Formats: sequence, structure tokens, C-alpha cells
Amino acid sequence: MSQTAASSLKTLGVDLLQKQNAHLHHTEEYRENTSLIVRRGQVFQLKLTFDRELKDNDEVVVQLSVGEKPMESNETLLSMNLRSGQDSRCWCANISNTSGKECLVAVTSPADAAVGKYFLSVKTGPHIYNPGNKVVYVLFNPWCEADTVFMPNDTERLEYVLSDTGYIYVGSIQNIVGRPWNFGQFEEDVLDSCMYLLDKSKLKQKVRKDPVIVSRAMSALVNSNDDSGVLFGNWSGTYTGGTSPVAWTGSAPILQKYYKTKKPICFGQCWVFSGVLTTAMRCLGIPARSVTNFASAHDTEENLKVDIYLNEKGEKLDDMTSDSVWNFHVWNDVWMKRPDLPQGFDGWQAVDATPQEISQGVYQCGPCPLKAIRSGEVYLLYDSKFVFAEVNADRVFWQVKNVNGKQKLVKLREETKAIGKSISTKAVGKNTREDITTQYKFPEGSPEERKAVEKACSYLNSSNLAVCESTTPLPPLRAGIQLDVEGEKVLWLGNPINLNIIVQNSSAGAWTINLVASCQLQSYTGKVEANLGSIKQTVQTEGKPVIQLPLNIAADAYMKTITSVEDELLITVNIIAEIQETNEKLTDELTLTFQYPPLKMEMPETAKINEDFTCSFIFKNTLSIPLEKCKLHVEGLGIFKMETIDQGDIMPGRIIKSQIICAPKKTGEKKIVAKLTSNQVKGISGEKTITITA
Repeated sequence: MSQTAASSLKTLGVDLLQKQNAHLHHTEEYRENTSLIVRRGQVFQLKLTFDRELKDNDEVVVQLSVGEKPMESNETLLSMNLRSGQDSRCWCANISNTSGKECLVAVTSPADAAVGKYFLSVKTGPHIYNPGNKVVYVLFNPWCEADTVFMPNDTERLEYVLSDTGYIYVGSIQNIVGRPWNFGQFEEDVLDSCMYLLDKSKLKQKVRKDPVIVSRAMSALVNSNDDSGVLFGNWSGTYTGGTSPVAWTGSAPILQKYYKTKKPICFGQCWVFSGVLTTAMRCLGIPARSVTNFASAHDTEENLKVDIYLNEKGEKLDDMTSDSVWNFHVWNDVWMKRPDLPQGFDGWQAVDATPQEISQGVYQCGPCPLKAIRSGEVYLLYDSKFVFAEVNADRVFWQVKNVNGKQKLVKLREETKAIGKSISTKAVGKNTREDITTQYKFPEGSPEERKAVEKACSYLNSSNLAVCESTTPLPPLRAGIQLDVEGEKVLWLGNPINLNIIVQNSSAGAWTINLVASCQLQSYTGKVEANLGSIKQTVQTEGKPVIQLPLNIAADAYMKTITSVEDELLITVNIIAEIQETNEKLTDELTLTFQYPPLKMEMPETAKINEDFTCSFIFKNTLSIPLEKCKLHVEGLGIFKMETIDQGDIMPGRIIKSQIICAPKKTGEKKIVAKLTSNQVKGISGEKTITITA
């Protein structure tokens, strides 16, 4: 025995050949990680060094293990004998070449291998070579046709897997704004953070093969509601003890801090949850994009209707319903086949990490096929009813009247085409917005759209008698009255609100109209933050084809709330006209957004790796008000980590200029993203691209 042991082969070292493997597996950008990062369904190579030349009868087994107690029975231990030949259905390893004491080994993983972090060891007879730092990360593979996340178009793979910067769209239907976002999936500790989340999910090794299950688990883990996940959601308007959601410029600082502390990061709102989930999906190899739905319904009753209640002044009442219409809501699409569903539902799937509704006992949402949402197949997994309502619900306006001391509800109007507008994502290969509404729904009012809604209604909760009641179109007004609003729809912060409410009479009749109009400050989720003012007037139309009623609000009326609430707010105007002679009611709604001076950036167009260059940030306060407690948040992937620079108060007319000395660490096209925040202005974004050469 001693003679056999003495002559048995020993492994002295393993070379992971990171550089050549990374190039073939499209993982070169994970430069901060010195381990081997490969994609499943594709060969990678290792170089083994032994204490002597390899003989024909030497048995060499390459082992990959997961967790503290790896076992072959649950696939947490993989053993590959170099002499056993190839099998595309399972892991295998073969000798490619030998040279003296060195041996080149080709390892092949199946296209449905479990993604994760594997520890490498080599067994030769009684000896096990176990270098603790030799780690192999296995990712999904959109380049492999046999992988369920295969994406055939190379420019789309570049955008949805390899691009580490982009835009998340916010604002309103009338004023869509692209907010620069650094996804940063290749930054230090981001991959390890995603692997930590996979372990935290408690998913068994066998289901870590399935992007459907992995993406669903990640939608739960990016929020902290059930499992101490990445982000703590906060819509209170007060963010003491954390970072305001509007201050983040990208995902990497969030995931890096989470990986270090293992505690939820404060704070997130929908675009932050979406940005982080895009990062996690792209990092693991699942093609992903952030998607914004403008006028997004949150239908808690599953009846495809969102009720909006207004008081007798026309002011919105929040406390009468849990339904809401968000000015915008940001979620994600992920690309994959759906072998768990009937044929025809492969491709983009909606997933949402924002904690809105509980699904199977957890705050998670999706993946739900866009094709199912479009065609009304809301019985399909997962959460298709909720997503369908987000883009298809009707909006019903009610007036709450006080009649003899009792509340009376008067239906004002029902809008069937107001929800799910301008669904947006970044275009492939271009810094522009792509409207993908037609991927989610047929054109409003088309026969296909009506058929999809009817089909969805047939699957919705049958115990709810109010589900999908057919909407009877309102007859034309006997009184030919129309409402309109004149005035600036985009308002410079600090300026008064000056609007004219226009009543047009196109009929020959003389009408008496009771008109009320209200002006409110709201958050993007529709939450009322302040009532700014209202008018109530009775007008006679006789001899007056056009009547103008001014609605003027001083800046002081809204600036106190703007300063005290740490969210970006907008102004909503509601108008109700009641015609006395016919008892007919007419309503209109208008959203105003605020406008800010630009944040400018100056730097060279090109720079060399490891050579300093200067980036300047310039801002002139052209507003009529001082901006208090200003902070500049800047981040440049591959150049510098996120930094925050205090700027103090910036008085009207004052110019500030800050500079950062940058030392780029990576070649290629890089982007620096900046955001200026203050008590008054919640976020002015700027960006500039630079090409780094060797």
C-alpha cells in the first residue's frame, strides 16, 4: 500500500485560464473578480499540474461542489472522471492535451446546469487537491441555443446582458424623462452579492437551473419585506437614516453595501427596485430591461377598475380606496422560454421587485409572459391578473357629496383608455426611448384589444360581481359644453401657477354651470401631499361662446410642502362642471410637472487607462429661489465609485463648479453620471461619455 500511495499521482496546481475562458464566455468585464466565470452549455478549459507525467492508468477526477455538505444525490457535488468520455446532458471533463507534467482539460457543462458558485478540487487516487480559492461561477448563457435564456440577436445580447449603463424612464405621460442609471453588473462584489441572494433564496440546486424560478425568487429578494432582502421600500417622503430614493445613480453601491452588511439598504422606490433587479438578472446572465408603465393601475380588488374619489371642491380623497393610479411605475422584463406553460409564451416576461401585492405568501411578482398579458390569458403563471390590470384597468371618477348629512356618491366619468400608456424602455444600441406598448396590449379600442379584455374578464375572480361590468358609453351632452385648460404645462420651480379654465359652449342653448376646480400636490404614486387651492363659481353661457376662469396659485402655497417632502412632486388639477338644466356632469384632469436648470459636465472625449483626467460639474441656479443643502452625487463605472460632495446652499444666480480627478481602470466607452439634490429640487441628472483607450 505504501508503494502504491508513493507512486500515485498528486496534483500540484490548477490554472483556471481566466483570460482565454473569459473571452470565449463573454465574461471579460467581470475584471474585479479573479475567479473563473463561465456560462453554462459551453466548454471551458483548465490546466492541471501534477508531480509527474500522466499515465494511462491514472484516474483523475475533477470535482465541483456547492455548500458546506456537498452530495452527488442532490447535485451539490459534481464528479467528472477525465477518462469517462462526453455526454451533453451532464457535466463531463476530458483531456485535451498533455505536455510533461501538465494536462489541459476541457470541461463541458450542460445547457441546463444549475447557476451558482462552485468550489474546485481535483481527486487523484487517495489524494485530493483542494485549493480553497479556486472558484468557478456558472452563469446562464444567452449565447447558447440549448439554454432557455438563448437570445439570437447579438445587438440585443449586447444591450440586455452586457450593457452596464442605461436609462430608466420617469415623469408623466406629457413629460417623459430618461433618468441615467448605472446598472454596474460587472463591478466589484456585485456577482458575489447575487450569489449570496441565490443562497439566501434557499432554492434547491435542481431548480437553480430554471430562469423562471430564479427570476421569481430574485423579484422577492430585491425587496426586504419577507426575507431581509436588498432594499427597504419607503414612500413616506421622509428618508432620515438612509439615502433618498431619488439620490441613487445606480445599482452597484446598493448591492456592494448589502453584500458587506447583509442588511437591507435604505431606501428604494420602484425605479430603484427595477434598476437593481436589471443588474442582478444581467449579472447572472438572464437578458433583462427596465420598463416604465405610465398611468399604471394598482387594482387591489381584481375587478379591472380603479376608483378615484373627489370631494365637492374637486379635491382627490385618498382615504376612500386602496386602489391607485401611479403616474408611472417601473418594473422589469426578462427574456426566457417558458417550458412550464403551453406553447406560444416564450420571450419577454414581466417581473416586478417593488413590494405591492403578496403572491404565494411573499412579496414577489412574475415572471408573466407579455404575450399572455397582450391576449388576456390571465390564468397563466405568474401574477398575470395583477400585471394585466396595471396596463388595462379602467379609471372611474366619483364625486362625494354631502346630502342632508350623508355621503352620496355621484359617478362623474369612466375612462377606458387612460391606463397603461407610453410603456417605455431604452432602445437597443441607442440612447433613446423605445415605446413597447404594443408588446403589452393591442391598440386601444381595436377588436383584438376588446377580445383580450373580454377573455381576461372571464378568468377574473367570479365571486366579485363587479368584475368587468360592461361600460355603457355616455351619451353626447345635450348641452354642447367642453372644458379645456390653458397655461404652461411645465412649471419652473418657484414660479406661481397661472392657469385659465376654458368653458366652451358650442350649442345654441343658454346654460347655467356650477364649476369647481382644485389644485393639489401629489407624489408619483398619486398620494396627495397638499391642497393648494380651489375655485367655485357659477357661470352663465348665454351670449358667451367662450368663458375663461383664472386659477392662480402663489409659489408660497406649494414651496413649503415641496421643501418638507423629500420626494419629487407634481401638480394635479381636477375640474368638475355640472350643468343645472340637464344635470349633466363634465370633468377634466391636468398634470403639471416642474422644470429645473441643467447640470452640465465637462471632460475630454478620450483618455488613456491609468492616466488622470479631470471631470467638471457646473450648475447655475437660474430659479427665483435658493436651493438649500445641495449635494452632488457622482459615479463613473470603471473610473470611480459613487461619491457625494456637499455644495451647501446655492442662491439664485449663483454658479457652482466641482471637479473630480479621474483615473480610469477599464478601457472602452465609459459614462459618468451625476445628480444634484437639494431640499427644493430632488434630482437634476447629468451624464457624459468618455472613451478610454489602452
